Amino acid sequence: MIVRTAVAQIPVSWNVRENLTEITRVVKACADDDLVVLPEGALSGYGTDLSPLADLDPGELDRAMTELAELAVRGAVHVVCGSLMFDADRWWNAAILFDPGGGRSFYRKINLAMNERGVLAAGSELPVHRLALPGGAVDMGVQICREIRFPEQWGHMARSGARVLAYLTNAANPDEPPGVWRSHLISRAAENQRWVLAANAADPISHCPTMIVAPRGEVLAEVAGASRPCSMR
Repeated sequence: MIVRTAVAQIPVSWNVRENLTEITRVVKACADDDLVVLPEGALSGYGTDLSPLADLDPGELDRAMTELAELAVRGAVHVVCGSLMFDADRWWNAAILFDPGGGRSFYRKINLAMNERGVLAAGSELPVHRLALPGGAVDMGVQICREIRFPEQWGHMARSGARVLAYLTNAANPDEPPGVWRSHLISRAAENQRWVLAANAADPISHCPTMIVAPRGEVLAEVAGASRPCSMR
Protein backbone atom coordinates (compact mmCIF):
# COMPACT_ATOMS: atom_id res chain seq x y z
CA MET A 1 0.00 0.00 0.00
CA ILE A 2 1.20 3.53 -0.81
CA VAL A 3 0.51 6.23 1.79
CA ARG A 4 1.35 9.72 0.58
CA THR A 5 2.81 11.67 3.47
CA ALA A 6 3.84 15.26 4.18
CA VAL A 7 5.99 15.83 7.27
CA ALA A 8 6.03 19.56 7.89
CA GLN A 9 8.64 21.62 9.70
CA ILE A 10 6.97 24.96 10.45
CA PRO A 11 7.53 27.83 12.89
CA VAL A 12 5.51 27.59 16.10
CA SER A 13 4.60 30.64 18.20
CA TRP A 14 2.20 31.40 21.03
CA ASN A 15 -0.16 33.07 18.52
CA VAL A 16 -2.89 30.57 17.63
CA ARG A 17 -4.01 32.46 14.50
CA GLU A 18 -0.46 32.66 13.14
CA ASN A 19 0.01 28.95 13.78
CA LEU A 20 -3.26 28.11 12.04
CA THR A 21 -2.16 30.16 9.02
CA GLU A 22 1.07 28.11 8.74
CA ILE A 23 -0.84 24.84 9.17
CA THR A 24 -3.42 25.88 6.58
CA ARG A 25 -0.65 26.57 4.05
CA VAL A 26 0.67 23.04 4.49
CA VAL A 27 -2.71 21.29 4.44
CA LYS A 28 -3.89 23.15 1.34
CA ALA A 29 -0.85 21.83 -0.52
CA CYS A 30 -2.06 18.26 0.15
CA ALA A 31 -5.10 16.29 -0.98
CA ASP A 32 -6.62 12.88 -1.67
CA ASP A 33 -6.04 11.08 1.63
CA ASP A 34 -2.54 12.43 2.20
CA LEU A 35 -1.21 12.05 5.76
CA VAL A 36 0.10 15.34 7.18
CA VAL A 37 2.31 15.29 10.31
CA LEU A 38 2.92 18.56 12.18
CA PRO A 39 5.14 19.43 15.18
CA GLU A 40 4.43 19.40 18.91
CA GLY A 41 2.33 22.38 19.93
CA ALA A 42 1.87 23.38 16.30
CA LEU A 43 -1.62 24.82 16.86
CA SER A 44 -1.51 26.17 20.42
CA GLY A 45 2.13 27.15 20.65
CA TYR A 46 4.76 25.60 22.86
CA GLY A 47 8.13 26.37 24.43
CA THR A 48 10.49 25.57 27.25
CA ASP A 49 8.88 28.43 29.15
CA LEU A 50 5.20 27.53 29.56
CA SER A 51 4.21 30.75 31.34
CA PRO A 52 2.39 32.04 28.19
CA LEU A 53 -0.08 29.22 28.81
CA ALA A 54 -1.72 31.47 31.40
CA ASP A 55 -2.87 33.77 28.58
CA LEU A 56 -3.93 31.04 26.16
CA ASP A 57 -7.69 31.21 25.55
CA PRO A 58 -9.25 27.71 25.48
CA GLY A 59 -12.19 29.08 23.50
CA GLU A 60 -9.94 30.48 20.78
CA LEU A 61 -8.07 27.20 20.66
CA ASP A 62 -11.32 25.23 20.34
CA ARG A 63 -12.39 27.43 17.44
CA ALA A 64 -9.05 26.91 15.73
CA MET A 65 -9.41 23.13 16.17
CA THR A 66 -12.84 23.31 14.54
CA GLU A 67 -11.37 25.24 11.61
CA LEU A 68 -8.60 22.69 11.24
CA ALA A 69 -11.12 19.84 11.32
CA GLU A 70 -13.10 21.54 8.55
CA LEU A 71 -9.90 22.09 6.58
CA ALA A 72 -9.10 18.36 6.78
CA VAL A 73 -12.57 17.54 5.45
CA ARG A 74 -12.34 20.03 2.56
CA GLY A 75 -8.88 18.83 1.62
CA ALA A 76 -9.73 15.14 2.13
CA VAL A 77 -6.56 14.68 4.22
CA HIS A 78 -5.52 13.10 7.51
CA VAL A 79 -3.80 15.59 9.84
CA VAL A 80 -1.74 14.77 12.94
CA CYS A 81 -1.30 18.06 14.79
CA GLY A 82 0.36 18.77 18.11
CA SER A 83 -1.39 21.13 20.50
CA LEU A 84 -1.76 21.94 24.14
CA MET A 85 -5.38 21.15 24.95
CA PHE A 86 -7.70 22.17 27.80
CA ASP A 87 -9.97 19.36 28.95
CA ALA A 88 -11.42 18.23 32.29
CA ASP A 89 -10.10 21.45 33.90
CA ARG A 90 -6.51 20.57 33.01
CA TRP A 91 -4.04 21.37 30.26
CA TRP A 92 -2.55 18.45 28.34
CA ASN A 93 0.19 18.09 25.74
CA ALA A 94 -1.63 16.25 22.97
CA ALA A 95 -1.60 15.08 19.38
CA ILE A 96 -4.93 15.49 17.65
CA LEU A 97 -5.75 13.37 14.62
CA PHE A 98 -8.24 14.94 12.21
CA ASP A 99 -9.67 12.65 9.52
CA PRO A 100 -11.35 13.50 6.19
CA GLY A 101 -14.72 12.42 7.59
CA GLY A 102 -14.64 15.09 10.29
CA GLY A 103 -13.65 12.76 13.12
CA ARG A 104 -11.02 13.46 15.78
CA SER A 105 -8.93 11.18 17.97
CA PHE A 106 -6.29 12.04 20.56
CA TYR A 107 -3.03 11.01 22.11
CA ARG A 108 -2.07 12.64 25.43
CA LYS A 109 1.62 12.70 26.27
CA ILE A 110 2.50 10.27 29.06
CA ASN A 111 6.12 11.06 29.92
CA LEU A 112 6.13 14.78 30.62
CA ALA A 113 9.27 16.92 30.40
CA MET A 114 10.54 18.60 33.55
CA ASN A 115 9.10 21.98 32.52
CA GLU A 116 5.67 20.36 32.00
CA ARG A 117 5.38 18.66 35.38
CA GLY A 118 3.02 20.44 37.72
CA VAL A 119 1.71 22.48 34.77
CA LEU A 120 0.28 19.83 32.45
CA ALA A 121 -1.58 16.61 33.18
CA ALA A 122 -0.04 13.32 32.03
CA GLY A 123 -1.83 10.85 29.81
CA SER A 124 -2.06 7.15 30.63
CA GLU A 125 -2.84 5.34 27.36
CA LEU A 126 -0.96 4.39 24.18
CA PRO A 127 -3.74 4.16 21.59
CA VAL A 128 -3.27 2.92 18.05
CA HIS A 129 -5.22 5.01 15.55
CA ARG A 130 -6.69 3.54 12.37
CA LEU A 131 -6.45 5.60 9.19
CA ALA A 132 -9.07 4.65 6.62
CA LEU A 133 -7.38 4.99 3.21
CA PRO A 134 -8.56 4.05 -0.29
CA GLY A 135 -6.15 1.08 -0.42
CA GLY A 136 -7.10 -0.19 3.04
CA ALA A 137 -6.60 0.70 6.70
CA VAL A 138 -3.24 1.73 8.20
CA ASP A 139 -2.71 1.72 11.97
CA MET A 140 -0.58 4.46 13.50
CA GLY A 141 0.87 5.27 16.91
CA VAL A 142 1.98 8.71 18.11
CA GLN A 143 4.70 9.86 20.50
CA ILE A 144 5.65 13.36 21.63
CA CYS A 145 9.09 14.89 22.24
CA ARG A 146 10.75 13.44 25.38
CA GLU A 147 9.08 10.09 24.69
CA ILE A 148 11.83 9.43 22.14
CA ARG A 149 13.75 8.21 25.23
CA PHE A 150 11.20 5.50 26.07
CA PRO A 151 11.57 2.69 23.50
CA GLU A 152 9.19 0.47 25.46
CA GLN A 153 6.30 2.78 24.53
CA TRP A 154 7.15 2.60 20.84
CA GLY A 155 7.49 -1.17 21.04
CA HIS A 156 4.10 -1.47 22.73
CA MET A 157 2.40 0.37 19.88
CA ALA A 158 4.21 -1.71 17.26
CA ARG A 159 3.11 -4.92 19.00
CA SER A 160 -0.42 -3.50 19.14
CA GLY A 161 -0.49 -3.28 15.34
CA ALA A 162 0.87 0.17 14.48
CA ARG A 163 2.63 0.14 11.11
CA VAL A 164 3.52 3.84 11.20
CA LEU A 165 4.88 5.77 14.19
CA ALA A 166 4.40 9.54 14.10
CA TYR A 167 6.69 11.64 16.27
CA LEU A 168 5.86 15.25 17.13
CA THR A 169 8.45 17.42 18.83
CA ASN A 170 9.45 21.01 19.58
CA ALA A 171 13.10 20.28 20.30
CA ALA A 172 15.40 23.31 20.42
CA ASN A 173 17.79 22.90 23.34
CA PRO A 174 21.43 23.88 22.68
CA ASP A 175 22.52 21.90 25.75
CA GLU A 176 21.51 18.58 24.16
CA PRO A 177 24.44 16.62 22.60
CA PRO A 178 24.28 16.87 18.81
CA GLY A 179 23.09 13.82 16.92
CA VAL A 180 21.62 11.90 19.85
CA TRP A 181 17.93 12.42 19.08
CA ARG A 182 18.57 11.73 15.39
CA SER A 183 20.11 8.39 16.39
CA HIS A 184 17.10 7.65 18.61
CA LEU A 185 14.71 8.15 15.68
CA ILE A 186 16.68 5.74 13.50
CA SER A 187 16.71 3.20 16.31
CA ARG A 188 12.97 3.50 16.94
CA ALA A 189 12.34 2.72 13.26
CA ALA A 190 14.84 -0.14 12.93
CA GLU A 191 14.17 -1.89 16.23
CA ASN A 192 10.41 -1.94 15.59
CA GLN A 193 10.66 -2.33 11.80
CA ARG A 194 8.18 0.49 11.36
CA TRP A 195 8.02 3.76 9.46
CA VAL A 196 8.85 6.80 11.61
CA LEU A 197 7.54 10.22 10.58
CA ALA A 198 9.19 12.88 12.75
CA ALA A 199 8.14 16.55 12.66
CA ASN A 200 10.05 19.22 14.59
CA ALA A 201 9.32 22.95 14.75
CA ALA A 202 11.44 25.22 12.56
CA ASP A 203 14.13 26.64 14.83
CA PRO A 204 17.80 27.46 14.15
CA ILE A 205 18.90 25.78 17.40
CA SER A 206 16.95 22.57 16.80
CA HIS A 207 18.64 19.45 18.21
CA CYS A 208 16.32 16.98 16.45
CA PRO A 209 15.81 16.82 12.69
CA THR A 210 12.54 16.52 10.86
CA MET A 211 12.84 13.09 9.20
CA ILE A 212 11.18 10.25 7.37
CA VAL A 213 12.81 6.95 8.37
CA ALA A 214 12.10 3.59 6.71
CA PRO A 215 11.60 0.36 8.72
CA ARG A 216 15.23 -0.73 8.14
CA GLY A 217 16.52 2.54 9.55
CA GLU A 218 17.17 4.26 6.21
CA VAL A 219 16.74 8.03 6.39
CA LEU A 220 14.72 8.88 3.29
CA ALA A 221 14.29 12.61 3.92
CA GLU A 222 15.72 15.00 6.48
CA VAL A 223 15.79 18.67 7.42
CA ALA A 224 17.89 19.71 10.42
CA GLY A 225 18.24 22.96 12.31
CA ALA A 226 16.37 25.07 9.78
CA SER A 227 14.63 28.27 10.74
CA ARG A 228 12.56 28.21 7.54
CA PRO A 229 9.32 26.29 7.06
CA CYS A 230 9.41 23.25 4.81
CA SER A 231 7.64 19.99 4.16
CA MET A 232 8.90 16.60 2.98
CA ARG A 233 7.15 13.78 1.13
